Amino acid sequence: MELYHVLNRGTEKRDIFMDDRDRARFVHDLFEFNDTKPASNVAYSFKRNMDVGHPYIERERIVDLHAWCLMRNHYHLLISERMDGGTTTFMRKLNTGYTNYFNERYKRSGVLFQGKTKKVLIHSRAHFLHVIHYIHLNPLDYVSSAREWRNGRVADAATAKKRLEQYRWSSFLDYSGKKNFPSVLYPDFFRDAIGDVGKKTLEYLGKPRNALDDTLPSRFLE
Repeated sequence: MELYHVLNRGTEKRDIFMDDRDRARFVHDLFEFNDTKPASNVAYSFKRNMDVGHPYIERERIVDLHAWCLMRNHYHLLISERMDGGTTTFMRKLNTGYTNYFNERYKRSGVLFQGKTKKVLIHSRAHFLHVIHYIHLNPLDYVSSAREWRNGRVADAATAKKRLEQYRWSSFLDYSGKKNFPSVLYPDFFRDAIGDVGKKTLEYLGKPRNALDDTLPSRFLE
């Protein structure tokens, strides 16, 4: 199985999520477009599957989504393919669908995302053990005392932990045993591989980033 860290950001570094309605729509799209069938009733099908707490009912998914996080001007996904070319197909549907929604809502036109979606192959055991925590810790960029988390410096671990536990827009809560958006996530692989993902992410706080494990060029967040 090949595992990819997939990410993109807004063109000209613009925000792509203006409020929680936008974030919820993108999460809906993570569910709806991960299907070989054409998209249909987004709100109904997503709510039905989330309510019963069972992912992918009556669906033939294109990829397995192992982790995700939404930031103001970019997103992170951790994906493996279930069909040849699945990542390309899924990302084309996702980016196009969300752009159409965003442009209609905000009365704009043109591209929303900056260039080609980045796809980074998880290339080593160290990389594998690092990447899911890296994705889940991104919201600490919004915590003044924890912005140096990539360099292993978190001045206030309690505040950082609280922020992660209050941030709905990632897979961290579902991995921590709190039902958030279980229908978009395929958690079994990482739970089998490393155990309690939520607990291990919190333990990862304060550990310095190894240059070998860096999955995201620093210029991406400039």
